Amino acid sequence: MRFGVLGAVEVWSADGETVAVGGPRSRALLAILLLNAGRTVAVRPLVEGLYGPGAPSGAAHALQSQVSRLRRRLGAAGETGDRLQFGPAGYLLLADPDDVDVHRCERLAGEGRRSLAAGDHEGAARLLGEALELWRGPALADVIDAPFAGEQAARLEELRLAVLQDLVEARLARGEHHDLAAELPEIVAAHPLRERLRGQLMRALYGSGRKAEALLVFEDARRTLAEELGVDPSPELGDVHLAMLRAGPAPAEAVGGGVPAQFTTFVGRDGDLERVRALLGERRLVTLTGPGGVGKTRLAVEAAGREQDEVRFVDLAAPADGTAVPQALINALGLREAGLVPSLSGPLDPVERLIAGLAERRVLLVLDNCEHVVAEVAALTRRLLAACRDLRILVTSRERLGITGETLHPVPPLPLDGGGHPAARLFADRAAAVRPGFLVGDANADAVARICRALDGLPLAIELAAARLRSLTLEEVEARLDDRFRLLSRGDRSAAPRHRTLRSVVGWSWDLLSRPEQALAARLTVFSGGASLHAAARVCGPSEGEAVELLADLVDKSLVEAGGGRYRMLETVHAFCAERLADDGEREQVRAAHAAYFLELAQAAEPCLRGPDQLEWLARLDAERGNFHAALHWAAAADPALGLRLLAALSWQGQLRGLPGERTAVAAGLLVTIGDEPPAGLEEEYTLCVAHAAAADNAHDQLLRDRLERLADQPLRYPFLRVLRFMMNGPRVDEETPADPWSRAFTSMESGVKSLFGGDRDTAEPALRAALAGFREIGDRWGILTVLKQLAGLADETESTALMAEAIDLAGRLGAVEDLTRLLVRNADRLTDAGRLLAAQAEYERAVDFARRTGTPETQAGALRGLADLARLRGELPAARDLYDRALRGCGRASMGAALTRYRILFGLGRVAEAERDADQARSCYRQALAIARAYGDLPSTAASAEALAAVDARLR
Repeated sequence: MRFGVLGAVEVWSADGETVAVGGPRSRALLAILLLNAGRTVAVRPLVEGLYGPGAPSGAAHALQSQVSRLRRRLGAAGETGDRLQFGPAGYLLLADPDDVDVHRCERLAGEGRRSLAAGDHEGAARLLGEALELWRGPALADVIDAPFAGEQAARLEELRLAVLQDLVEARLARGEHHDLAAELPEIVAAHPLRERLRGQLMRALYGSGRKAEALLVFEDARRTLAEELGVDPSPELGDVHLAMLRAGPAPAEAVGGGVPAQFTTFVGRDGDLERVRALLGERRLVTLTGPGGVGKTRLAVEAAGREQDEVRFVDLAAPADGTAVPQALINALGLREAGLVPSLSGPLDPVERLIAGLAERRVLLVLDNCEHVVAEVAALTRRLLAACRDLRILVTSRERLGITGETLHPVPPLPLDGGGHPAARLFADRAAAVRPGFLVGDANADAVARICRALDGLPLAIELAAARLRSLTLEEVEARLDDRFRLLSRGDRSAAPRHRTLRSVVGWSWDLLSRPEQALAARLTVFSGGASLHAAARVCGPSEGEAVELLADLVDKSLVEAGGGRYRMLETVHAFCAERLADDGEREQVRAAHAAYFLELAQAAEPCLRGPDQLEWLARLDAERGNFHAALHWAAAADPALGLRLLAALSWQGQLRGLPGERTAVAAGLLVTIGDEPPAGLEEEYTLCVAHAAAADNAHDQLLRDRLERLADQPLRYPFLRVLRFMMNGPRVDEETPADPWSRAFTSMESGVKSLFGGDRDTAEPALRAALAGFREIGDRWGILTVLKQLAGLADETESTALMAEAIDLAGRLGAVEDLTRLLVRNADRLTDAGRLLAAQAEYERAVDFARRTGTPETQAGALRGLADLARLRGELPAARDLYDRALRGCGRASMGAALTRYRILFGLGRVAEAERDADQARSCYRQALAIARAYGDLPSTAASAEALAAVDARLR
């Protein structure tokens, strides 16, 4: 016999027939007993469950009658034995929990949740799906008016929603984004306050390539939560939102936390995959070695994609030398800098930034194509593993790193022997993609085996050969490969055999291309990180219509991969085609066209980055980050004037995204090439170049200040120069009102800040409110955020809370992680001052999490300092001292931000020492803090701080 409460209350006999159990009160009684199946229920809870707390005096007798009738009906269904028993403690329904739908659902839900946590997404989806299939409608649907039912029905609905959300999570992990994007909107509409469902819908839309719609879901959630509950989105939903804003516009090209998506099936490496996954579970540094084209990258991607920890993939094929390796890792990790102003943040060694960004963070780094920078990768890997205990690194390289702790896994070619061997399976899989229905059978198995053997079992070579079956027969492929290898065997024999094989088959594929296909394939090599269709057509020559056809042909022939609206080449094919471009003498011409195209794009984007389409343009520029980098490096050497213009056009994007570090070397090189004076008409561009160089070298500070003053009274083409002048030389007020709306809003802000610094709050506030109105009208989120931070300090408690909440939200939407972290700390400080310590704790902890993503130690120090303050206020002095000490280690740089954080830490340590009655230690801390306060005496409130410190010092003395 089976029982159900997940819907109407039902009983089914062993043969599946429905058993009549009586009217509403009998069904209600049965429901209570089923919810407690296997447990005795006392008489009083049963009576109250059926009749309510004010049950009539004869309710107990009525209960006995209901029990008797229910017992008879269960017995009439052919049951042997008495299922409904009575004892001294009450009534007991004997039933196997798995025969009661609610208990079976709870079991399946628990098992599914454990499978989900263990990474078994297939198993989780199956178990959770079974749990949901048990529901026939709203729980207790036909007894919902019984006194007990309302609370139980609400509990069971929570169970159903939890199972549903876990199932959605499993399906997201399986890549079912498109299906879920269609299913979830109706579910979210029914449960508009469920933030986890909102986040899952956002991820489904984003994974379907619908980023804009995903961001609108967040905006709707923020508005609904504010209107209905008066609260902001949870940190978890905010993290989903921030991750989307930071990840760029082409989610279809990435899975599993930064691992590149693959466009073909994974064939023939199951044993290698198991071995690599086992090594990653035991070792911190694993290197996959082998010749080009053997499948190292693909194996690494497959292994990393199955990891539960955060994964970051770094392609090191692009860096021209080892000095660019740390910056490539910084980019992959999404570590953001404060901007171009060295006096506020100070230069920071890239490796130190990496260590700060990776400390206490469980990450698997995949370093791909390391062979040409192997010495630099080895040195960097050694430092990172020593400093970051939770870091693991998976390397692919044609040679080992050769450092202590490295575990090697040589990746062999695919096996060639035995029926259905992996090489033949790969050939068949790729051949079927271009010739549907192709199978390896008795008639062609030998020919396929000979081809795979001739290609030494190299996966890339096999894929290229199989792709030719679109236009050639199997016999023609084999014959032409034989001819090709006989011809090449008379050539260079110094290369390793498998290297010769791979180059031979790539060359053979190249020779079979038409001339227009060859031209496009060669010219595509100037792109870094792939190309859009429009960019490929503009840079490489054919019309967009012709480019579509030619690119489709190159994709069919496995020379180009397509995904997310972009086209890219595998490194081995890229290297070969780049040589052909150099041989044709077109390389400089095409690279010049490439740089000109991306200069045009950057110049078109620059004014849009201060308006309502700011996020969309940032996302578009993010997608072309590799191409901008390549264009800058080429221009720095070949066309310095173009380099200056491109660097200037990208400066505001770099400020908003925190990217100056990757452009400082280019800027420094341009200054050396150009000299001390700018080219005619490029004074603003030259000044922005100096700003980039100053971000890494304080020696350029004075030059930057001087250049900014020279431009002070001129109309500016680049408004960012106004920001730099404000931050470097302090606020000033122009005598003439600027013509454009953005500059007018900025002037109002500058005026308000100047009044604020002078202590004139009455003048400052209206100026700042005018600036806020101006930036809102323009739609510039950066401007709004900047003014909100100032106004929050002037407003009353209620308005300040609202202003800070909006500022935090804007920082998240802009991906301004360092700003976001500082705002969270500031908000937590405000909550601490108000005595709301639990709320402050949550904000500080959130700030610590975001601070790890900045790679700037003093940002992390500020968040840790807040946690230390709370521990001190709670009287947890050893914990407070430990947190203060950790924070102090992170703010040793000679910068204003680090100094002010150090000041607050030392003040806190002094308070701890006072509480512990260690007068000497307290005096030492306060004196160090006082010295810092006096060193920065031109800042607001420093004088008051100095007086307070002096008073404490005198008291201790």
